[in-house]
Amino acid sequence: MKTLNDYLTEAEQNHGHMCPGQVLGVRMAMAGCQAVGITEPKGSKRLIVFVEIDRCAADAITTVTGCRLGKRTLKFRDFGKLAATFLNTETGEAVRLVALESSRELARQIFVHLSTKKEQQLAAYKTLPDDCLFRCERVQINLPEADRPGHPLSRAACDRCGEGINDGREVLAADSVLCRACAGAAYYEVIGQVNLDQVEMASTAAGRGGAPQPCVKHNAFISSSA
Repeated sequence: MKTLNDYLTEAEQNHGHMCPGQVLGVRMAMAGCQAVGITEPKGSKRLIVFVEIDRCAADAITTVTGCRLGKRTLKFRDFGKLAATFLNTETGEAVRLVALESSRELARQIFVHLSTKKEQQLAAYKTLPDDCLFRCERVQINLPEADRPGHPLSRAACDRCGEGINDGREVLAADSVLCRACAGAAYYEVIGQVNLDQVEMASTAAGRGGAPQPCVKHNAFISSSA
C-alpha cells in the first residue's frame, strides 16, 4: 500500500482539488482495506466496496481501492453518510467505517491557530489517529451472485418498452416482465425523441466546415470537404 501523501496526491489529481472529504476518504479506504487483510487493493479481485455518499470521499475511496462501478466492485448506497463498507470476497470478512461527527470539533480545538475550518480539518484529518476519525464495526454482507463481478447471469427484455435488463433487475407484474422504470420507479420522464444522426450531422458540419454526406455502408457521416 502506498503512503498517505502518495494517495492524497493521486486523489487530488483524480478529483480536481483537495478538501477534507478527500482526506477522510483516503484515510477511510486505507484503514478499511487493512482491516479486511487487503494490503494491495488496486488490482485485487477480492475487494468490493460499498460507499454511502456521492461526494468527494467516494472519489478518494476509488483512488485508493481501484474499485469502479463498471467493474461491479464499487457499490453505491445512497444513505447520505460519509461511510463505506469493505468486503474481502475471499474470506467473507467485512468492516464498515463511518466518519465521526466529533472529529470536526477535535479539528477546531487542536488546530485553533489555523484561520479557516477547512485548514483545521485538513490538518486534523491528516494527523489524527484512525480511532479519532472513524467508528469501525464488523459487519456481514450477503452478496448475491447477480451482484458480483463477472458476466451477466441473466438477460430479459421489458414487455412494455422493449429495453434489455441484466442480472435479474426486472419486475414481474401479473403476466408481464417489466423494467423498473416501467414498473413505476423511473427517475426520468420521457418528453421526446432525439434523432442522433441529425445531431451528428450538425456537429460535424459545425466542426469541419462542410456539409456532411451520409455513409450508408457504415451508417456514419463524412464531410464533403474531406
